[in-house]
Amino acid sequence: MKPEEKQEILDKRYLRMAAIWAENSYCVRRKVGCLLVKDKMIISDGFNGTPAGFENVCEDENGVTRPYVLHAEANAITKVARSNNSSQDATLYITASPCLECAKLIIQAGIRRVVFNDLYRLSDGIDLLSRAGIECVHIENLD
Repeated sequence: MKPEEKQEILDKRYLRMAAIWAENSYCVRRKVGCLLVKDKMIISDGFNGTPAGFENVCEDENGVTRPYVLHAEANAITKVARSNNSSQDATLYITASPCLECAKLIIQAGIRRVVFNDLYRLSDGIDLLSRAGIECVHIENLD
């Protein structure tokens, strides 16, 4: 098996795991999961939700996402920052492509690859990551 075929198999496997991790989200509108992988080890994980200590209600009574809800990438990156691990040169697996704000965090965290499943409604996050030289891989079919 060629190295790129092996990488695609791993990418799909980690994306499926991120999709399962998304099930932990209390958000109703959209559940997003994220894994941060380095040297074939999961060094962090995250899902979209409210900050620690807040009630697990992501949307207001009109179904609008509350402004303090954290995206899955932000949760994974801040979680690894509190650990003894480094996200330098890691791969971020995310069920939806990153928004612009999360793309900035990804760049600053030294992450070198982003593998995602669904396209976010805006492409500005992916555009910024590409501009920063971060490899972005869109995998639609996870089977």
